[in-house]
Amino acid sequence: MPHPTAPADLQADCASCFGLCCVALPFAASADFARNKPAGTPCTNLRDDFRCGIHTRLRDEGWRGCTVFDCFGAGQKVSQVTFGGRDWRAHPGTSREMFEVFPVMRQLHELLWYVTEALTLPAARPAYDGLRGAREKVEALTRADAATLAALDVGALRQEVNVLLLETSELVRAGAPGRKKKNHRGADLMGARLAGADLRGANLRGAYLIAADLKGADLRGADLIGADLRDTDLAGADLTGVIFLTQAQLNAARGDAATRIPPALTRPAHWA
Repeated sequence: MPHPTAPADLQADCASCFGLCCVALPFAASADFARNKPAGTPCTNLRDDFRCGIHTRLRDEGWRGCTVFDCFGAGQKVSQVTFGGRDWRAHPGTSREMFEVFPVMRQLHELLWYVTEALTLPAARPAYDGLRGAREKVEALTRADAATLAALDVGALRQEVNVLLLETSELVRAGAPGRKKKNHRGADLMGARLAGADLRGANLRGAYLIAADLKGADLRGADLIGADLRDTDLAGADLTGVIFLTQAQLNAARGDAATRIPPALTRPAHWA
């Protein structure tokens, strides 16, 4: 369901998409997916109208990964803008290029999510000029033709934008209350016992927090970009003011009614 405080064009609109995440991407049989599926092959649950036939039962039937995934609105952009509403079933000649472009567009939209958020943070004002330039550049690329998108060096672009996101992080976290800000960038915190921990203003960029216990932890103002939150216990945790947290990360975690989340995100339906 779209969230009223998040940019509409950066939220998935499945009704305007040709089921691209269900076709373009590969699945590997695991705790997240019930069976293997190669890239470019439609999922067996995909209906003729490009909607999921078991959408309300995905978790129960072993497709938890589908409930976590978020395209940041890339699906409808590729379907309706890049390919002008021509779907891969009616126009099979578009399929290979469409499926190739979709992962690229998703990364562009993810960058736009981060940059758009950064431009709402008062503490990041010194970085606004650079952030606005980055947003214009990335937005222009999202409107490029399929050939341009397929040839794009997304890695180089991400590195370029990341310089600005790092600057934003430093500016925002510098104003967080508490003791000296903790640096856990890229740290292996899998299964860590951090219940009730004071992580205000912490750098958790790219940290592995899989199955970590963060019940009641104070994460206000922390940077969570790229942090792996699969099965992280966030029951009662305070995520107020965290930066660069995405809906996909939240969906992958476990929380409850007492977990405080940023206003631009939605409390996952599977949380207690």
